[in-house]
Amino acid sequence: MVLTPRLDQRQSQSLVMTPQLQQAIKLLQLSNLELAEFVEQELEQNPMLERDEADNRADDPDRGDGSDGDGDGDMGADAEMADGGAGDDGNSDADGADGGELSMDFGDDGDGGPADGDMDVALDDLYTQDGQADAVQAAPDAGYEPTLPSSVSGGYDDDLPGFDQTLSSEVSLRDHLMEQLGMDTEDQVDRMIGAYMIDSLDETGYLSVDLDTVADALNCDIARVEAVLTRLQQFDPPGLFARDLKECLALQLADRDRLDPAMAAFIDNLDLVAKRDFKALARVCGVDAEDIADMVAELKSLDPKPALAFDGEVAQPVIPDVLMRARPAGGWHIELNPDTLPRVLVNNQYYAEINTKAASKTDRQYITEQYQSANWLVKSLHQRATTILKVAKEIVRQQDAFFLKGVQHLKPLVLRDIADVIDMHESTVSRVTANKYMASPRGIFELKYFFTSSISRSDGGEAFSAEAIKHRIRAMIDGEPPAQILSDDKIVDILRGDGVDIARRTVAKYREAMGIPSSVQRRRQKSVAS
Repeated sequence: MVLTPRLDQRQSQSLVMTPQLQQAIKLLQLSNLELAEFVEQELEQNPMLERDEADNRADDPDRGDGSDGDGDGDMGADAEMADGGAGDDGNSDADGADGGELSMDFGDDGDGGPADGDMDVALDDLYTQDGQADAVQAAPDAGYEPTLPSSVSGGYDDDLPGFDQTLSSEVSLRDHLMEQLGMDTEDQVDRMIGAYMIDSLDETGYLSVDLDTVADALNCDIARVEAVLTRLQQFDPPGLFARDLKECLALQLADRDRLDPAMAAFIDNLDLVAKRDFKALARVCGVDAEDIADMVAELKSLDPKPALAFDGEVAQPVIPDVLMRARPAGGWHIELNPDTLPRVLVNNQYYAEINTKAASKTDRQYITEQYQSANWLVKSLHQRATTILKVAKEIVRQQDAFFLKGVQHLKPLVLRDIADVIDMHESTVSRVTANKYMASPRGIFELKYFFTSSISRSDGGEAFSAEAIKHRIRAMIDGEPPAQILSDDKIVDILRGDGVDIARRTVAKYREAMGIPSSVQRRRQKSVAS
């Protein structure tokens, strides 16, 4: 058999992942904070994009937003991608999506729940087979809103700082310790050693370096380093510069003059404290049960991470992507949060101006690529917004009982249940629900919270949600009296009596996932508390 080269022609179909399609997928799974950062980068890199600085655009009576004025949350066409037509001011209206427009209402279907109604506009799936999206004509933008001049925007003198700039700043931990070091230590070498160890504290206040490392780095005697450390460990707040948890607690007890031999033995056996083996602790410390209870109470009053009172980062509140509220006539109103939607414009006037002045082919190619990229970004933002709203609508429809009656009525739900109804792939639903939050009358929930596995009923009826079963287990344990602690087997018997087909290992798994100790540990806790 002779091997020779040969040309063959074959025809096949394949799904092409174009750069634009990859961008749409990437935007879909970003959180609102990540999306804002991404859009900021695009605004810096793409000269065809500009920020929509107009505020209160929904209140502009001249704005063509497609609203019919009946307050039912219609979505206007002006959130679509521009195909090159310029508006009145030369800008294509390209709010990735406007929260006031991207909304919907569920009507009352007669039994108090939301009706399975369609949205006011047809929504295409996020992806097409060839990765291309149809461009649609954007409505002309009504122009930028005028802003007040600085002379009337507040204040008597523009050169003076604003009120927010006059607020006092919090003292950092380093500044607080350096001030004490300067007052406590006169020797310059000791100050240098102290400053080195202050800079070696971790975020919780523990010393993160060995004393030998400090001595080698500063070329000084280890005994001097130990002497400086002893002085540093007396600084405020107590517990700083410890090498481990035991030393941290001991420093705080010594500051309170409570580090007697019994308490020293107590913190030497923190493993027994964790196990709540108070009988063994009483033997080791040489005290009775009442003293052990007092020592446990004092231990709880200590701070295992004393540095967190300083330099603590302010916890960022969760900003919901979807807003949900009950309608007076029944049902639910759902809309996208306008504060999380980036608003960008494609500047068609600028594109037309520089495109005609471009001298070289390379310049014209660059301008065209940037213009197409800007249009694709706007289209992707709109598709992302409408897809989130579409998924949220179906979640609310299927979890209506949860919003009306509580977590015990949370319905078992998987990605496929949503994907089949809205005619999308499960991976699309998974990306939509990742790092997205909904503000509802029952609180703020991640969209993934509503997807939970099911537990079958012993009588063959509708299955229970795993989250609902966890809620019932926690409620039973919270209500158990100290004299009748519920074991896992007892919880299984109670649940099976209510028709829940559940195994003991499943109850134990749910209990441990919720951070609830075993029945033996709970019995010890409640006996000490009583």
